[in-house]
Amino acid sequence: MTIALGMAFGLATSPVSHAAETDPGAHGTQSTFTHESQPRATWTNKDAKAFWTPRRMAEAAPPVRGTGRPAASNQLAPTAEHFDGIPSVGVLFSVDGEAREHHCTASVVHSPRGNLLLTAGHCNPGARAAFVPQYQSGVDTQPYGVWAIEDSFAYADRGTTGSGADLDFAFATVAPDDSGRRIEDVTGGNVLTATPGYRNQVSVIGYPTVRSDPQDRAVRCSATTARLAGTRQLRMECNGFYGGTSGGPWLTNIDPQTHTGQVIGVIGGVNGGGPSGPHSDRTSYSPYFGKEILDLYDRATQAQQEGASGTSG
Repeated sequence: MTIALGMAFGLATSPVSHAAETDPGAHGTQSTFTHESQPRATWTNKDAKAFWTPRRMAEAAPPVRGTGRPAASNQLAPTAEHFDGIPSVGVLFSVDGEAREHHCTASVVHSPRGNLLLTAGHCNPGARAAFVPQYQSGVDTQPYGVWAIEDSFAYADRGTTGSGADLDFAFATVAPDDSGRRIEDVTGGNVLTATPGYRNQVSVIGYPTVRSDPQDRAVRCSATTARLAGTRQLRMECNGFYGGTSGGPWLTNIDPQTHTGQVIGVIGGVNGGGPSGPHSDRTSYSPYFGKEILDLYDRATQAQQEGASGTSG
């Protein structure tokens, strides 16, 4: 297990065993957990807002999934619709090791401290990482603010190939705003839920890159999931999920009043969440949410509580 803490990303490791599984309800062996505290970086919401200007956000380029080129629609599948987004889902911005700005999609999940995000494991937050809920392109002020990423939590052996693709999910925490409010109090949060099976009716939300989708807006699609052959992952068919949508939540049982629901998957897994090639936007994948992600959630929330206790003590 790797816990990346602060913008310096300190490490704490423990062995994790992953068994071959044929039953969606079966899981690998229980892993031990160690936590190494790291000093918090001086990166605040005020800093994040100052750095991530409307122009810088609009020009950010996410990691490419496949070729990233627009493709002709698959007439047998639905096409994602543009919409104004929902408060609990937004864009994850950061600067990677090569100082190239990029973004993925992330969502707020309910947690004891009300400050937890869920995204894909390959969306590693780099320096100056920030989350913008219900991101709106070109506006002077974002509707729900700009939130500084503090810590991130992921499996060390996550990846986008082989067994590591089954662990392509991660959590991150954000700092409170200038008024001391927690993000969940502002946006609401979705409930992390074990994937109930391979066939589900879901609403998938993501933010494609402006390079592939000039509207630079959120997209959503209602689709029925199936099993990705030969894997312990889900797939869904819907046109329009280009690069930048990685980490987008797969939601069920959405409350029409709060616009929150149960999150049972994220765009990620094999090849970063979809097939390679010019038609990569047509099909999206998700790791199966089982014991591994629930354990990671527990460890992330426990680490926060331990850190809070250490600070107050």
